[in-house]
Amino acid sequence: MEGTAGTLYVCATPIGNLEDITLRVLRVLAEADFIAAEDTRHTLKLLNHFEIKAPLVSYHEHNKTARGAALLARLQNGETCALVSDAGLPGISDPGADLIRLCLDNGVPVTVCPGASAAVMAVVLSGIGCARYAFEGFLPHGKYAKKERAARIAAIKAEPRTIVLYESPYRLTDTLAELLAALGNRQAAIARELTKKFEEVQRGDLSALLAHFKAVEPKGEFVLVIEGGTEPADSEPNWAALSVREHVSLYINAGQSEMDAIKAAAKERGLPKRTVYAEVKLNGQA
Repeated sequence: MEGTAGTLYVCATPIGNLEDITLRVLRVLAEADFIAAEDTRHTLKLLNHFEIKAPLVSYHEHNKTARGAALLARLQNGETCALVSDAGLPGISDPGADLIRLCLDNGVPVTVCPGASAAVMAVVLSGIGCARYAFEGFLPHGKYAKKERAARIAAIKAEPRTIVLYESPYRLTDTLAELLAALGNRQAAIARELTKKFEEVQRGDLSALLAHFKAVEPKGEFVLVIEGGTEPADSEPNWAALSVREHVSLYINAGQSEMDAIKAAAKERGLPKRTVYAEVKLNGQA
């Protein structure tokens, strides 16, 4: 009816196996006036598989400000929108959260059509306590995020609940090394390719998981599940899992100078500073 706002339907899509889509999501996708998709090419494959014909509009991190305003106007005019991401539930570590907030702030009804979740699935598969967990998404990364990243990891150390992180294959071993250094050698699980043919979950302590993925090239998107800091003092990191250069790089990446990093690594490894310095210089700058 004219003058009545439409509804934003936040729709979960499969994280791998297409059979995980729900009957409700299929109905909403088919009946919506339009679908807002993170990657329209990716979503079109999903729609074609289920023989759904619906207008697609791109909505992603790089156009969310202008496109969000346009989508809001259509919703306020009475149209219904199905919001989808490339996989899983929009609003979790993606720009869907901004559109949801925009609609709520402007009186547009919002509802969720639930479905597959990589984070929840990984927690259940981990074998680590899942009665209480803290979802951290992706840790800050990049050239200008070192201090923010170090602060987040420091906060995680004090978190008593099970911790859930997302990570890319390109940063996985570096992140495991940083977590080992900061948290101690906690029990953890790493899941990849969830719901897909090559689904895999590696379980063990952080030291063992780091050694595994240094030997086996990480492939796919990863979910890390790490036990919370329930002990008064966590066990000491197994520094033998890191090379001297990697150990020094941990502290440099956290914002320390090279000499301060060498000093810290030497103390923790029980080595003279000159030995660590020589090893770093022999194998290139940290």
